[in-house]
Amino acid sequence: MARVVVPEAEEILDKEFAVLDKGFVRLVDYLGGDERIVQSARVSYGKGTKSFREDRGLIRYLMRNRHTSPFEQVVFTFHAKMPVFVARQWVRHRTARLNEISGRYSVMQDEFYLPGLDEVTYQSSTNRQGRGERLPEDAASRTIETMRQQQEQAYAGYERLLEAGIARELSRINLPLSVYTEWYWQIDLNNLFHFLDLRLDAHAQYEIRKYAEAMLQVAKTVCPLATEAFEDYVLHAETFARQERDALNTLVAHLGHERIEAAAREAGLGERERERFGAKLRR
Repeated sequence: MARVVVPEAEEILDKEFAVLDKGFVRLVDYLGGDERIVQSARVSYGKGTKSFREDRGLIRYLMRNRHTSPFEQVVFTFHAKMPVFVARQWVRHRTARLNEISGRYSVMQDEFYLPGLDEVTYQSSTNRQGRGERLPEDAASRTIETMRQQQEQAYAGYERLLEAGIARELSRINLPLSVYTEWYWQIDLNNLFHFLDLRLDAHAQYEIRKYAEAMLQVAKTVCPLATEAFEDYVLHAETFARQERDALNTLVAHLGHERIEAAAREAGLGERERERFGAKLRR
């Protein structure tokens, strides 16, 4: 099977998408695109003979019915720069391959993440791992300045240890989680979609959401049809518990199927999509 080249993807290779104050995401390489997905699904060689409309329909069918293996045929290699605390959340997605810069071999750079004024908040009173109400601007400024001073002190101590000849692997251990690190991260499209589904959620930490937003833009460039299907059937979709479904059935019974059909048309659902929608409600 010939290598699939996506002209739009070629244009963004090695382009840095800035994230946070000093971070970035960069597409280093990719394997395949929408065409590779449909080739894999049809088990064909060379260029497909189907139309764009049929390709789009097939990709949406695969996503809608969770036939995920064709999406695994597309692979991305990212170069990313992020604070260590973001990296520690990111690395929990164990379906990728990565190689991170080593503080044992390299001197860590004097680069630390500082949040913007709008991102300095109190601890949430309802979510143990989330942010709450924003601080007043003057209090937020003092908080950021305190963080900056602590970072400067930590890095000055790191430099003193290095100058004293202490091993780099020991000198680094007191550096804070806000220090920037870098890695190469390779992942297939199916698992990238899973990462994005979790990390674009409103409950994900703000900082890692910004990296997910940048990678979503890359995915849209390389695989626009697959990413459209992902957004429609996964990212912006909802699932319902059995009890929630029963409550919906009660609502549908009161509304009547004619009003449901009209609402589906107004939402832009095509004929077959309306049939599937109605079948879901009847279940």
